[in-house]
Amino acid sequence: MTNLKELPTSFSTDRMFYDDKNYPRGLAKSGDFSLSESKIMEQYGVALKALAEQSRAPMTDEEMQFVEVCVNQLEPVTPIEKAWVKYQNKTLTPKHFHTLFGRSKVESEDDDEGDPDDTDLD
Repeated sequence: MTNLKELPTSFSTDRMFYDDKNYPRGLAKSGDFSLSESKIMEQYGVALKALAEQSRAPMTDEEMQFVEVCVNQLEPVTPIEKAWVKYQNKTLTPKHFHTLFGRSKVESEDDDEGDPDDTDLD
């Protein structure tokens, strides 16, 4: 009979995952993730990030499948894989910048006359 403590646990980690750079108020309060997705990320995010960055070797079949998802060899199917892909899509894509004004600043032709560096000294 095998001792269950000897078997590696998938995505095990001893720390909670926080991304203060992208989510300073927390993943759950961001509105980007469901409650279950934010719990998955907080519980397993440290291990997921290490596996995705290949600073941790996969120890189980689930972790090997996750790494294959990270390198775009497989589509995400488990809730953990889907949560990680969603997190990656939210944090790696550039955020859109919105202003209160509908147009960008338009320079007038008068601005060119006042620039002393543009004068010709012929």
